[in-house]
Amino acid sequence: MKSRLILKRSAAPVREQVQEILRTEIIEGRLAPGQRLTERELTGMLGVSRTVLRESLRQLESEGLVSLIPNKGLVVRRLTVAEARELYRIRESLEGLAARLFAEQPDPEQIARLEEAFDKVERGYKNGEPSSILTAKNAFYDAMHSGGGSKALSKMLATVLAQIWRWRAVGLAHPRRSAGRSAESISMLRDVVDAIKSGDSDRAEMAARKEARLAAAEVLRILVDIDGDQGDGALRQLEMNT
Repeated sequence: MKSRLILKRSAAPVREQVQEILRTEIIEGRLAPGQRLTERELTGMLGVSRTVLRESLRQLESEGLVSLIPNKGLVVRRLTVAEARELYRIRESLEGLAARLFAEQPDPEQIARLEEAFDKVERGYKNGEPSSILTAKNAFYDAMHSGGGSKALSKMLATVLAQIWRWRAVGLAHPRRSAGRSAESISMLRDVVDAIKSGDSDRAEMAARKEARLAAAEVLRILVDIDGDQGDGALRQLEMNT
C-alpha cells in the first residue's frame, strides 16, 4: 500500500470515503487476496482514527471482501470457485430483477444513460483492452441497476459484483476465452437495452439473466479446464499475477 490512499474533500462521511477507497483497492487487485490488513498501516496511510477504520472494515467484512482469521487478523478474502458459482447465480437473479424493474418504468433520461454506456461497451470490445471493457461494462451495469429504481437492489448487486470482480476479469482477459464470447455478450446486452426501451419486462429480465448465466459459464469453464474440477489452483495463480 502506498500513500495514494488519501481522502478527498467530499460531503460524504469520512467512514464512507474510507470504505470506498479500500473497496476499490481490493476490487482492482492492489490489495491482494490473502493480504493482511493492519490498523497501524491503514490509519497512517488514510489519516483517520482507528474507530473510523474499524467501522469501515466491519462494513467490508459484511460485504465478504475481508475476513477475520484467527491468529492473523483481518485479511483480504480469497473466495473459492464454489463460492463464485453461488455468487453468479445470485447475480443472475438480481440483475434479471433490475432489468425487469427498469423496463416496467422506463425513464427517458435513464435510458439515454444506458444507451450511452452500451455504446462505450461496444467501443471497448472493438479496442480489445480487457481493463477498458471491464470499466465500460461496470458503467453499463450501474446504469441498468440505477434504472431499476431500487436502491436496496442496487446495493445488493454492488456487493455481489465486488466479490466476483476477479472472475469477471478472468473471463475477459484469459487466452482461453471463447472466440465468440465477445460478440455474444454485445448481442445479449443489446437485447437488454432494446427490451427496456420497448417496455418489455419479460424479455428484459430474460436477456439480463441469460447474459449473467453465459458469463458465469465462460469463467467457470476456463478455471475448470485449466485446473480440473475445482479450478482453485488456477485462481491462486491468477491472483499471484495480478
